[in-house]
Amino acid sequence: MGASVVNSGTRTKDSKMIEAQTQNPVAHLGGGLAPVGAEAEVLTHFVNGASWEGTGTERRPVFNPATGQLIAQALCGTPADVDKAVAAAKAALPGWRQRTPKDRADVLLRAAAVLEANAEELAHLESVNTGKPMPLARDDVAGTIDTLQFMAGAVRTQLSLSAGEYVTGRTSMIVREPVGVVAAITPWNYPLLTAAWKIAPILAVGNTCVLKPSDQTPLTALRMVELLAEVFPAGVLNVVTGAGSVVGEALATHPDVALVSVTGSVRSGQAVAGAAATTLKRVHLELGGKAPVIVFADADLDAVAEGIRFAGFGNSGQDCGAACRILVEQSVHDELLKRLVPRVESLVVGDPAAGDHIEMGPLVSKTHRDSVLGFLDRAFAEGARAATGGRAPEGDGYFVLPTVLVDLPDGAESTREEIFGPVVTVETFTDEDAAVEAANRTAYGLSASVWTEDARRAADLPGRLDFGTVWVNDHLAFATEMPWGGFKSSGYGRDLSAYALDDYSRTKHVMFNRARGADETEQA
Repeated sequence: MGASVVNSGTRTKDSKMIEAQTQNPVAHLGGGLAPVGAEAEVLTHFVNGASWEGTGTERRPVFNPATGQLIAQALCGTPADVDKAVAAAKAALPGWRQRTPKDRADVLLRAAAVLEANAEELAHLESVNTGKPMPLARDDVAGTIDTLQFMAGAVRTQLSLSAGEYVTGRTSMIVREPVGVVAAITPWNYPLLTAAWKIAPILAVGNTCVLKPSDQTPLTALRMVELLAEVFPAGVLNVVTGAGSVVGEALATHPDVALVSVTGSVRSGQAVAGAAATTLKRVHLELGGKAPVIVFADADLDAVAEGIRFAGFGNSGQDCGAACRILVEQSVHDELLKRLVPRVESLVVGDPAAGDHIEMGPLVSKTHRDSVLGFLDRAFAEGARAATGGRAPEGDGYFVLPTVLVDLPDGAESTREEIFGPVVTVETFTDEDAAVEAANRTAYGLSASVWTEDARRAADLPGRLDFGTVWVNDHLAFATEMPWGGFKSSGYGRDLSAYALDDYSRTKHVMFNRARGADETEQA
């Protein structure tokens, strides 16, 4: 048995309408540029409030991962392009940082309104470029809008230590300031949403920004800044596309960049942190994860199975917080699999263009699909067995069937390393301490979940788990008001919540000497 796979040629009425409205998914981007071939347009950088063709001649192809078809070509930025973007951000900084929090909040709210008016177009671009099913792409756009709206409100309510007399005759106060020009480097799995998670707090506290989207999925970032060109002052928000080894490194080492924020792999974070060290700039890292799902015998196993179906296979498992490593109490192992495997096999896999009934799309690229298949091959060589899935289906696109791996040996690679695909592993434990020890036995520390009906255990275990987010009887539920970020190799710094505003600002102590006349003489 296996998951239901929909032929990518099938279309529903709704998807036909969307397709008719957007025959060329990048028709709005890089207006006026000559096309490359019959279908692929060249996408430009966005610097100082306008599209810009840059100084380089190289271009990277951008594909629809559901079909393998070329849909655009993006410019490969150069260090000179980064220099121009940073210079624009630096020039725009004094005017932007001097605005009141209310003024900046009003701009963010206008930006949210513009994106809301273009939500369906952005969702379609996101789906075509990443392979996300349309319902998930719409959720990402909604989250983007909500993040802008939240940060607009949060920046007006930032709190600091109260002013007071900590030295006789002198009043101290804490001032929170923007850090300056901030570089934001975003991944391919949530290109629009993670861009918003960075841009909104960065701009809210008065910084300016140079964004480098993934060179595989630049469409929505470029469309977003194009839509917002009349909302933000020129130079406040800039985009340079290209490779991390070139554009990312140039941003990380640039003397006029005060902070670099990265969402990506551990390797990417290490590279940026190392490069940033040359200028001692601050670094904000949200990196990989290997989320354990600890299931006790008293848990609601139907709820567990539903939760894993969503949190393990949503976005094709390409999520750093995905519910990918199941640790289940031995006595209910078989019972959980009886509930989980049929639910996984019921997932409808296919080209998102087939309609909103598609639940799981492809992986982002052929290279990444081959990487996931390599993990599966090595798992089978170690003795693991696929309770379902375990292979790529026939046909076009970069698909891997949703997979549940069982019979894993201790320390198996697939239980330790981030596969970042639709693969869930199932291991067993016999007591609570063993479950906690096994969960913490990983280099990652981003997220975990605990499933139990025992109230005392539910209250106690999160404190024993070394992860930045711990869900109880849930997994992969987010609130914009709550922080997201990890420990250990998963990085440091927080996205979302008011804590993100702290990360993108700096504190300054200002002390006033209140002494007057005789008082001043006495103190002297």
